[in-house]
Amino acid sequence: MNLAILGIAAAVAFGAGPAQSGDDAKLRALVDQRLAGDRTGACMAVAVIERDRVARSFACADPAQAARIDARTAFEIGSVSKTMTAALLADLIAQGKAALDDPLADYLPEGTKVPAFQGQPIRLRHVVTHTSGLPALPSRMKMADPADPYAKLSERDLLDSLGDVTLGVAPGTRFEYSNFASMLLSLAVARRAGSDYETLLTTRLLRPLGMDGAYVARAPDGIRAAAGHTPNGRTTPAWTFPVDLAGVGGVRATLEDMVRYVEAGLGRADAPIVAALAATQQPLSQTPPMGMNWMLMPVGERRVLVHEGGTGGFSSFVAIDRSRERGVVILSDTAWHSLGGLGSLGLHLVDASLPLGKPRKAVAPDQALLDGLVGRYRVGEALTMRLSQRDGALVIEPDGQGAHTMGHDDAGDFYPLDFDAVLRPQRTAQGYGFTWMQMGAERAAVRLDAAPARTVARPSAEALRAYAGEYPLMQGFSLTVSEKAGRLYVQGTGQSPIEVEAVDRDVFTAAAVAAEIRFERDEAGAVHALTLLQGGQQLRGERR
Repeated sequence: MNLAILGIAAAVAFGAGPAQSGDDAKLRALVDQRLAGDRTGACMAVAVIERDRVARSFACADPAQAARIDARTAFEIGSVSKTMTAALLADLIAQGKAALDDPLADYLPEGTKVPAFQGQPIRLRHVVTHTSGLPALPSRMKMADPADPYAKLSERDLLDSLGDVTLGVAPGTRFEYSNFASMLLSLAVARRAGSDYETLLTTRLLRPLGMDGAYVARAPDGIRAAAGHTPNGRTTPAWTFPVDLAGVGGVRATLEDMVRYVEAGLGRADAPIVAALAATQQPLSQTPPMGMNWMLMPVGERRVLVHEGGTGGFSSFVAIDRSRERGVVILSDTAWHSLGGLGSLGLHLVDASLPLGKPRKAVAPDQALLDGLVGRYRVGEALTMRLSQRDGALVIEPDGQGAHTMGHDDAGDFYPLDFDAVLRPQRTAQGYGFTWMQMGAERAAVRLDAAPARTVARPSAEALRAYAGEYPLMQGFSLTVSEKAGRLYVQGTGQSPIEVEAVDRDVFTAAAVAAEIRFERDEAGAVHALTLLQGGQQLRGERR
């Protein structure tokens, strides 16, 4: 549960405004507003498709790095590949070679042990809606190199991992995003078609749509693979997938390739696969609303198809709004997922009422924050680390490893300067803690030593009532603050009230949703605005 529009699923539910459109220069100005000077140093290729017009932009946080990308640069599109795999499945269905209600087991090698729940099998419709009940990753995945995690995964290990799974609920009843299930679908589609995945993708989708720069392993002539980067600006290896499992996230494409893909998704292409693309867009499940590997996001009265992708060094965003004949593509040579992804820019380009966001700039941390974080912590089951400070910077030292100096940005996150991770501080009435994010996992740190002595006076009911009011954060979404029985509550539009706890003067936290709210006072001392900090993002609203 989020208090505001900080994930894709929550983001687009709250309002509708005019779409952002225009020529290349106008698009570039918007991209620069979000990207210029960002501490990631990222580059982006961005396109907005509207009816028969396309605006394109190639931009970098540091203009001196502009040569990193161009129109012939192929990016890893990550999980956006799943929408293409869904289209290949829909194509097989149209040929009478598959059906959504078919059991997954029918598409795998004979003798594969596929789990079921009380006799209820995993069906293809469960796989394309992430309700199969399978975990995120296969249990027998050998991650020899964390920078290229799928490289050593074999088809045998993938299939044998199914035998390690016991389903806790019936397929179709609970959403759980699963790359494991998506790799099985990639394999299943290739097997049913009688082809390897890359050949199938190329012959049925890429070439008919004119996506001549897109590929899995066999790069076309004249196409240059972009170098991927972690969010701290370091280069990182490309991800490699066994070819028949690549439908999970192994496609690479240029901006023009993805423009043609979105145009086909809008129905503006002449190829047999267009009907299959349209079939993937039809609703299949409601919690959350999904088509076949597409998230179906409400924007006002409209429904927009959205999917993001991410690998170790790349991020992508694709949206299709058929009611406005509009699409958005963002391809970046940097991994943004630990920083909230590309959704803020992408969704703003879909609908201008949604916040654009701003660049993250490197800034010095407050001394009080450094003092509060210093100590010894356990992170997860096996990692312990000591946090100290030196020359105004936070330093982390995991047991048995060397010390690593941390950068700090104006969104409040710390990040190692020499590897990819994020340390996100959280405040409580007892002091500071943090969440450690690395390789897609988020783990709350547990302090092992005594925190610095600290007491926060509990505000009186009268003091709490001074914060009460409605604070619009964007079109169609506000936070309503109220006092009840000497406690302060915050309620987002369409959500239940959440109690917040005072951690400093005019600062409150909601631990259950990892959010912090900072109130502002005017010159007369009256509360007049607040800022919501959640998930590394910030939204500000003035009281009505």
